[in-house]
Amino acid sequence: YRDRFKLSNMCAVLNINRKTYYKYRNSEDKDYYDYLIIKEIFDDSKATYGYRRIEEGLKRKYGIIFNHKKIQRIMAKYGLKPRYIKKQNKQYKRIEANVKPNLLKRDFKASKPNQKWCTDITYLIYKDKRFYLSSIIDLYDSKIVAYEVSRRNDLKIVLDTLNQAIAKRKDVQGTILHSDQGYQYTSGEYKAVCISKGIQISMSRKGSPLDNSPIENWHSLLKKETLYNNNITSIAQYITLVEDWIEFYNTERISIKKR
Repeated sequence: YRDRFKLSNMCAVLNINRKTYYKYRNSEDKDYYDYLIIKEIFDDSKATYGYRRIEEGLKRKYGIIFNHKKIQRIMAKYGLKPRYIKKQNKQYKRIEANVKPNLLKRDFKASKPNQKWCTDITYLIYKDKRFYLSSIIDLYDSKIVAYEVSRRNDLKIVLDTLNQAIAKRKDVQGTILHSDQGYQYTSGEYKAVCISKGIQISMSRKGSPLDNSPIENWHSLLKKETLYNNNITSIAQYITLVEDWIEFYNTERISIKKR
């Protein structure tokens, strides 16, 4: 009964009678009309359905039950391959014309606030979750001027950090802001904000992380005193610890200067 019901539905969908179906099936390609009904569901999906979704689509739309192995075989036979839309990982490249010389030259001493800043981005990883921390440190007192946490390592996190720092300190005319040569720091937007506020852009040489060691060392200290010193159970808890620690670092943590 089920087979007769399935056949009746198929013939109705294909607008043919049973006699025609059996004639074609017995004399030429027995899979042809099955292929046509499968292809209809496949085309409706914009060529994205695999055999399991087509199996479900046939049941939902026409009440037709096909074995998934049969659908898989017919799709392979007639070359029905699902066309998946892959997520494009946009590759950003630094703008070479916006790469600036190293103004600090590893001289990390500052005689007053807002004279020299360093900035960078680091990972905040817990199990399979990843966030990013963008920070700016003032070399005068090694305090964090501004920071942002984001799911994305993109231009926005850098600009948000920079604009936050400018809003807090205001008097940034002549400030040297040092970074690596990442695409965010060589972008036209980053350059425009710095120029508009009188900030001098400085960049590390290629492959020279020591050129930006103050912020690199600070990020290492942050992870040592948050990630490694606590029984963290979630990425949300980790981020909260980071934010609380930055507040503690800026306001209470005792700093010992090297002699």
